[in-house]
Amino acid sequence: MATIDGRPAQYGVSLKQLRELMEVRGSEGIDKIKQDHGTAEDLCSKLYSSPLRGLSGNASDLEHRRDTFGSNIIPPKPPKTFLTLVWEALQDVTLIILQVAAVVSLGLSFYRPPHTESEDDGIAHDEGEEEAGWIEGAAILISVAVVVIVTAFNDYTKERQFRGLQNRIEGEHKFSVIRNGEVQQINVGEIVVGDICQVKYGDLLPTDGVLIQSNDLKVDESSLTGESDHVKKGPADDPMILSGTHVMEGSGKMLVTAVGVNSQAGIIFTLLGAAAEEEDAEAKKRRKDKAADGDASAVTGNSHHATANSANADGVNNKHEKVEDEEEDSGVAPSSGGEKSVLQAKLTKLAIQIGYAGSFIAIFTVVILIIRFCIKTFVIEGQQWYPYYANYFVKFFIIGVTVLVVAVPEGLPLAVTLSLAYSVKKMMKDNNLVRHLDACETMGNATAICSDKTGTLTTNRMTVVESFICGKHYKTPPKFESLTSSVADLTMHSIAINSAYTSRVLPGDNIGDLPKQVGNKTECALLGFILDLGKSYQAIREEFTEDTFHKVYTFNSVRKSMSTIIKKRDGGYRIFTKGASEIVSKKCSFVHGKDGKLENYTKQMQDRMVREVIEPMACNGLRTISIAYKDFVPGKAEINQVHYEGEPNWEDEDTIVSNLTCLCIVGIEDPVRPEVPDAIKKCQRAGITVRMVTGDNINTARSIAGKCGIFKPEDNCLIMEGKEFNRRIRDSNGKIQQHLIDKVWPHLRVLARSSPTDKYNLVKGIIESTVNPNREVVAVTGDGTNDGPALKMADVGFAMGIAGTDVAKEASDIILTDDNFTSIVKAVMWGRNVYDSIAKFLQFQLTVNVVAVIVAFVGACAISDSPLKAVQMLWVNLIMDTLASLALATEPPTPDLLHRKPYGRTKALISRTMMKNILGQAIYMISVIFILLFYGEVMLDIDSGRYAEITDPPSQHFTIIFNAFVMMTLFNEINARKIHGQRNIFSGIFSNPIFYIIWIATLASQVLIVQFGGIAFSTAPLTVELWLWCVLLGAGTLLWGQVVTSVPTRSLPKDVFQWGSGEPQEVPIVDDPHNERSDGDGKDSKRTGQILWIRGLTRLQTQEDQEGETHEGGEIRVVNAFRQGLDARPSNPNLAAVLKKQSSLSKRLSQGSSLEYADMCPDPEDLQPPEIDVERLSSHSHTETAV
Repeated sequence: MATIDGRPAQYGVSLKQLRELMEVRGSEGIDKIKQDHGTAEDLCSKLYSSPLRGLSGNASDLEHRRDTFGSNIIPPKPPKTFLTLVWEALQDVTLIILQVAAVVSLGLSFYRPPHTESEDDGIAHDEGEEEAGWIEGAAILISVAVVVIVTAFNDYTKERQFRGLQNRIEGEHKFSVIRNGEVQQINVGEIVVGDICQVKYGDLLPTDGVLIQSNDLKVDESSLTGESDHVKKGPADDPMILSGTHVMEGSGKMLVTAVGVNSQAGIIFTLLGAAAEEEDAEAKKRRKDKAADGDASAVTGNSHHATANSANADGVNNKHEKVEDEEEDSGVAPSSGGEKSVLQAKLTKLAIQIGYAGSFIAIFTVVILIIRFCIKTFVIEGQQWYPYYANYFVKFFIIGVTVLVVAVPEGLPLAVTLSLAYSVKKMMKDNNLVRHLDACETMGNATAICSDKTGTLTTNRMTVVESFICGKHYKTPPKFESLTSSVADLTMHSIAINSAYTSRVLPGDNIGDLPKQVGNKTECALLGFILDLGKSYQAIREEFTEDTFHKVYTFNSVRKSMSTIIKKRDGGYRIFTKGASEIVSKKCSFVHGKDGKLENYTKQMQDRMVREVIEPMACNGLRTISIAYKDFVPGKAEINQVHYEGEPNWEDEDTIVSNLTCLCIVGIEDPVRPEVPDAIKKCQRAGITVRMVTGDNINTARSIAGKCGIFKPEDNCLIMEGKEFNRRIRDSNGKIQQHLIDKVWPHLRVLARSSPTDKYNLVKGIIESTVNPNREVVAVTGDGTNDGPALKMADVGFAMGIAGTDVAKEASDIILTDDNFTSIVKAVMWGRNVYDSIAKFLQFQLTVNVVAVIVAFVGACAISDSPLKAVQMLWVNLIMDTLASLALATEPPTPDLLHRKPYGRTKALISRTMMKNILGQAIYMISVIFILLFYGEVMLDIDSGRYAEITDPPSQHFTIIFNAFVMMTLFNEINARKIHGQRNIFSGIFSNPIFYIIWIATLASQVLIVQFGGIAFSTAPLTVELWLWCVLLGAGTLLWGQVVTSVPTRSLPKDVFQWGSGEPQEVPIVDDPHNERSDGDGKDSKRTGQILWIRGLTRLQTQEDQEGETHEGGEIRVVNAFRQGLDARPSNPNLAAVLKKQSSLSKRLSQGSSLEYADMCPDPEDLQPPEIDVERLSSHSHTETAV
């Protein structure tokens, strides 16, 4: 018989049997195990695994298991090919219009009217020019091709980068398994069938398995079943553990029975993947049907179709998706519209404003050109119509489209994407792992930070420094010999047993290093206390293994304590309890006094203990923990014991954990991180209020907050406990009232003994408050599973990378890989830099837009032509602005960013200073261009290019106008680097090599275009003298910029000189099939036209949609706020039919209670499961650290 690692190669159970086993639940699962396999231990034997020692870890054994049962990896969805991305880029409406116009222009350029008719009417044509007439149409097509290829390449590069980042993050997600008797942290992708995994509070389970042992284990299976209630798990209750579910309480050990595509989540993924091709085919058919029906949404073009709603229609990861209880009671469905990020809200508003202006001017320009031409040609000159004149109309149309292209900030999407991507990459080095890109810029607007204490403001390296045992207060760890042996022995057993066995203290890596603390740091401090006594906790744990525990009440935010019940060797039970000192003390009726003597723990003694021991420790910043015990005996009971006849009712926790005997109180020190006080000062200087929200004692919290500098004694600030906070914010009916919260939060600095609900209510109250006219933008830190709601509610949620649970990481936007508050300050700096980079680009771009649009419009009115030709404007807009976005979006941050107040939620994106600069520079540029246009031929002694025929060659006159405009724009790019009125525009210019390299490259390209562009670019070569004039006029923008800066900003009216302020209304770009409104004649009444031309914003949305769809494990939510509205996709009966095969998924989708898209699915038959969420569910890592 073949053997692997010394055991038979044939397993006692097949892959099919294991899959069938995992499809049953509860008592059925217990019966199935009993019927087919005997016990969970027998199942371990069939898989050649040991419940205590796990697998051997031998490489050949692990590989054989992967070959037999599969690996814990689900193949990612294949990325889109480059050609697919090119095709998607071609779907842009404006590019399609340009392509059509260029093709018509090409066709007409080859049209030859009859020679005799042409001569008879006195229309003279230059044969050479006619032969070159095709060049303009070809040049436009080439320009479009360049834009499309650049866009596709940009998408392709970003996709590869984010896939690499995804793989990197997945590689960092570890899970605890037992191999060869040792607990190891391994990558989730390396877990195999037969592994013994340790599951604990906060884990997101990466595989299916069967429980071998559990302690008060409760699991949230809502992501699979739709049931929000936590399911109690245990070998005797329901031993089936499913991948993709969350451990909400307790701990345990499980045998892995299914991994990867064979796990329940993997099966769902496979079923959905099987329907993918059919789904795509049906989607195409629906689109064709819609187009045939003349659906209004078709007007907006495919580039908008993927967007569904410019306002984060993605109901999946809505940051403010919470629904009030009152709404739920009244049956109000949550909105799937979602909230925008701060920057996106302002960009949307600005894009709408620019879209209106651009559309109006473009249409007006075409109308004026056509009317003027018709009046001049057919009325004044009395000419007859010839097909040749169609050339003029095509030319006018191209001018109009080009004006429209220029009117919208074409480079804005790239600027936003580049700035965010550049910042995210750099933030990784600053210990900020950004999961949602929009969180990066939102953090720059943060006005408040609600921070945890432990690990964030403190080092999270805890040590017991004080203790109170047998009536004596020890300021240093006591010697074991100095303590009453019975009390010391009970204390050690209580600590060693009543702690998670995953918490350990290990020797340092090198001699002289501090011991390494693994697991819960508070428990590690207590275990270190045993080591300081000169004893070993491991010996006690080996004597009392986890499977001997009778009952465990695990720690949670409600109990604030943990209790473990074991069987005594001489009969009976003993319960060990530890927890917050004031809470456990209230449950104690006895205490070991001097020399270990048992005493009644009276109310007076408790008060004295609080006053003389607990409060002094807390005031020194120590976390105080009480340790207690209680015995249940079948025979005669001592005064502090409880006699029982039958089995005690262990479910009656209040009775079981009462009348305890206090063993000791310890004070645990968690020093403030040395860099935190300075970081908090920086926040306060930057206009950000830092609040501490902790579950600790109010005195401990006050002490630590004082050391950190969160408040000063002279400040008029509030420090309160959760109970008092709740009392103040609720009315007489117990309902939370916003006006009551508004009385508390402005002065609140420390919230102690707070529950996760308190934290959530505080964050929600601050965000929804209108006390501050600019509205508050709130960042929150959290590490526990119950911090999820507050992290989701916050504008930016920070999870702890070291101490944080998987659930907290899933709910967060940014993961602090070092759990350090100073990293949050760096995130603020990068966020402000992103915001400023976008503002810099807008200042530069809008100046170009204003000038180009006005010049084209006035040119059309005055000379029936645009001084800037279509190809020239495409060069300015699509090429140079793309380069400018790269140059301005990669400016590194400076400490000066933290010397100003945050912008807030509603402050205008384009400030008065920026608008002053935009209009000031536009006035200079327009003046120069019009002087050159009407008097340039006289001033520079050249031939006039005005009123040229369509067949005339390019003139030096109009080439100078084009060249001077580009030179002014180039020099104004240097001005645009400063947006706050700074005079030294060259400051830091050499710290960004990308900027000056691109600037020089653009200048060189312009020289080539002017000198050698010829008919294609409508340019004529210029002499050195004319070039010097152009450069001189361009450099004049630098001097003019100083003049503009001298104009006082405060004198400008706010309303006129601020754009992109406030939070725009939700304006859908395409129809939502679940939310159609029709007017009387059946036509769609949504005003899709108002967003038709917002190309700048929608291109970014389209790009990010592509990324969001292509990345595995839906945790990649690139610029989440710009994402595709998944709920806007129509239903798919084929997919729904497939889903019905998986009853648990059908239930999940019909109830719509997944963590990710609770408010999306209206009806089981209309289900269109979002690809991203299912990929998240079935991702082989199931990690919440994934991007």
